[in-house]
Amino acid sequence: MQAEYDIAVIGGGINGAGIVRDAAGRGLKAVLFEQDDLASGTSSASTKLVHGGLRYLEHRAFSMVRKALAEREVLLTMAPHLVSQLDFILPHQRGMRPTWMIRLGLFLYDHMGGRKRLPASRGLDLHNAVEGAPLRADYKRGFEYADCRADDTRLVVLNAVDAARLGVDIHVRSVVSSVRRGGGGWHVQGVNQKGEAFCIKAKALVNATGPWAAHFLQDRVKAVSPRSLRLVKGSHIIVPRLFSHHGAYIFQNEDGRIVFAIPYAEDFTLIGTTDVDFSEDPASAKIDAEEIIYLCAAVNKYFRQNVAPSDVVWSFSGVRPLIGEEGAGEESATTLSRDYDLVLETEKGEAPLLTIFGGKLTTYRLLAEAALAKLSPFFPAMSGPWTANSHLPGGDFAPEEFDGLVAEFAARYDFLDGFDCRRLIGAYGRDAFLIFGEAKSVDDLGQSFGGGLYECEVRWMMEKEWAQTCDDILWRRSKLGLRLSARQQQDLSRWLEASVS
Repeated sequence: MQAEYDIAVIGGGINGAGIVRDAAGRGLKAVLFEQDDLASGTSSASTKLVHGGLRYLEHRAFSMVRKALAEREVLLTMAPHLVSQLDFILPHQRGMRPTWMIRLGLFLYDHMGGRKRLPASRGLDLHNAVEGAPLRADYKRGFEYADCRADDTRLVVLNAVDAARLGVDIHVRSVVSSVRRGGGGWHVQGVNQKGEAFCIKAKALVNATGPWAAHFLQDRVKAVSPRSLRLVKGSHIIVPRLFSHHGAYIFQNEDGRIVFAIPYAEDFTLIGTTDVDFSEDPASAKIDAEEIIYLCAAVNKYFRQNVAPSDVVWSFSGVRPLIGEEGAGEESATTLSRDYDLVLETEKGEAPLLTIFGGKLTTYRLLAEAALAKLSPFFPAMSGPWTANSHLPGGDFAPEEFDGLVAEFAARYDFLDGFDCRRLIGAYGRDAFLIFGEAKSVDDLGQSFGGGLYECEVRWMMEKEWAQTCDDILWRRSKLGLRLSARQQQDLSRWLEASVS
């Protein structure tokens, strides 16, 4: 018998996961299809920030910045394990943006979004501040302002986990091969990872495929995209930790772009990002040598300690679907909007098709609300917005309680080290206690795979979070690939193969 739904969402990135969670909480029956793993594309390749985007003020994107700034604190409260305050240091560079412009921009940044939890910006004497120690001596003055960092992949995964709790059917590694209207709905057909065909019917279809949005319309819906998307590759490098304090840096580059240097996974520094036009399959995006050289050169103008391509221990690239014309030149990519556009299409009163164009991690929840508002005429019994006052799984505590929760976890499981305890609370929040249960020693955790990863956590990822491969576990749901040797990763891969066979 063919399963029937109110909404079928294609795409398991942050927008797709956010939409099905919101829809389920309003009483709709929803299903999500993802051709790979959750967050396997753009949503796991961000700069890991929940922010307004200070540089977008220059492009007069005031509306986008305002709603993103307000959303920072919503997400900080909704997911205090995944989203946390991060203070940015902006050294003043002579010959670039003048001091008055930076002060004005920070004043606007402080006041546009109804800031409550985060502190106001301030000036810094870099010669007498700990934040100035890693910088070259000629940087004397700077500014500090607060934004937030986020675990982008886990934000996607926990939206999907909560959606499933609310009744959503989540299908990963399920390729949608065709969609067609008929009989008052959409018929969605495809093949799952076992090679089994599926066919469902939905009253509404949502195209949340990110950089594949136009391709999905052309290839599956047989329709012309109503918006032009410019695909831009953003790449990041990870190097050994460059500074000891817990803040981050935002550097001005001579080409007008900015580059971030952010503490990452305790012992590393993330450096990014680039803007490179991309015309290939987004799934094939990888950093190239020129991008690595560019990022190294950008931070070497500021740090005393030089960074070389040989220092890179990992890199990742994602393709951002920006609203704009292709081939307009790399320089103008920085000025294209990071906002979203939702296009609703109905054909002669038939079932609706909603396509998501653009968007960014910070505003995914607002995008989901806007998507449901677009679809509300087709579901008159649907209830209203609810996610602003919700918590993602494990996040039912206040942001200021995070350190206390880590201490409580460390006291209960005193056989784990401090890094493990902080990582686990940062990934699962209160649910970390469910994963480790009544364990009294490491012997109760199952097989050790190295790097603080134990069988009980791997099984949780597999059973609760749809993880199936080493990449799912080590590079998306955790970043423990940075800590496991090649042999340890192979051992985990063999264990996973034996577990699912």
